[in-house]
Amino acid sequence: MAKDKTLYTCSDCGGSTPRWLGRCPHCGAWNTLLETTAAPAAAKHRMSALRQGLASDGALMRLGDIKAADVQRTPTGLPELDRVLGGGIVAGAVVLIGGDPGIGKSTLLLQALDALQRAGLPTLYVSGEESGAQVALRARRLGLADSQVPVLAEIQLERIVATLERERPAVAVIDSIQTVYTEQLSSAPGSVAQVRECAAHLTRLAKAGGADGHAGTTLVLVGHVTKEGALAGPRVLEHMVDTVLYFEGDTHSSFRLVRAIKNRFGAVNEMGVFAMTERGLKGVNNPSALFLSQHPQPVPGSCVLVTLEGTRPLLVEIQALVDGGGVAPRRLTVGLERDRLAMLLAVLHRHAGVACADQDVFVNAVGGVRIAEPAADLAVLLAIQSSLRARPLPPRFVAFGEVGLAGEVRPAPRGLERLREAAKLGFRVALVPAANLPRKPDAPTRELLDALEVHPVGRIEEALHIVRAW
Repeated sequence: MAKDKTLYTCSDCGGSTPRWLGRCPHCGAWNTLLETTAAPAAAKHRMSALRQGLASDGALMRLGDIKAADVQRTPTGLPELDRVLGGGIVAGAVVLIGGDPGIGKSTLLLQALDALQRAGLPTLYVSGEESGAQVALRARRLGLADSQVPVLAEIQLERIVATLERERPAVAVIDSIQTVYTEQLSSAPGSVAQVRECAAHLTRLAKAGGADGHAGTTLVLVGHVTKEGALAGPRVLEHMVDTVLYFEGDTHSSFRLVRAIKNRFGAVNEMGVFAMTERGLKGVNNPSALFLSQHPQPVPGSCVLVTLEGTRPLLVEIQALVDGGGVAPRRLTVGLERDRLAMLLAVLHRHAGVACADQDVFVNAVGGVRIAEPAADLAVLLAIQSSLRARPLPPRFVAFGEVGLAGEVRPAPRGLERLREAAKLGFRVALVPAANLPRKPDAPTRELLDALEVHPVGRIEEALHIVRAW
């Protein structure tokens, strides 16, 4: 009897190698190769696949002749989730949502399915980790005791596919993709081969419309995450789907963030904010209030930033603490890039003469939000300067702008929308890049500028000079 051929498959990228290596030769990850048994290949002529590909008779169309229309969206009943999805669900789209265990993924999707079912759309909830009784208990805790959402407790792909083809739901949730397996493969559920094959088969099924006018099933796949916070399974899983959402949140806080990392039907980096209550997740209408500390009086080291998350302007408080350091002063950031802080401190020393080489510098974004855009540079520098001088910035003050290595203050995208959000929340003084000041303001913009005292700056020396004058 012939011995089964052994391969080593990478758990990150899905690449395979005939022998074990400490580092994956395809993606460079360490200690990710797992031993698997190769499936026997079907005997066929080596040119048959090539002939089949060359024999394609698909009709060609000019790009300019293709009639394209906006995709139709269906609201989920949760406005914050609709915002992240780009306005609602799209027929035939495949959404992958990942997050830490217990963060609220199943709760959010069960609430969305119930709202869609009540709106008249056929739905299906496939549970691979819990029994039907456990799902019903969660529904009762959420106040959905009379929910009519069909539940299927199954992990075998063939049975799930048969149910989807029979029921033809408009929206289906697979919770989770790591528990689904197919009998066509001998590997265990959750392995790279199983996750990749099951996800590919479900994706093809979701996008296949029928002759009866069925537009396809919107499929939501729930995925596990690794200890580093990335989605578990092969990296190709994120390329198969249309939308990738990350469910984030601190276990010590009742607030949760849903962030879009990839979206073929909407803006990326869009963010939805939810509050975990006894009745499930509730959308937060004014998320800026979560990221602003309620100080009765202005305090040193605090500056409010107008950041942009997708299409939503958010006001986030940046706090800085500069204290006497020892032989090796520390640079610590929470919610911001630490390397960028070191660069900003060097720019502050070179172009403004403010030295922090012998000081510990701590910078924090209030509320647990993570800020990646460079428009936070100016607010960080002003917070550091305020803490170093032990003098607070003016009340109801905001700032934004990117700082270059030459000390220039560069414009931030969609600056006018940031100013409108600040004025709407009652802020009265703004320090912005000079390029973000409207050249020919219309009547609404002039009214906004009259209500908001805007100081345009071109270099950090100008910004610090204005702040020191207050």
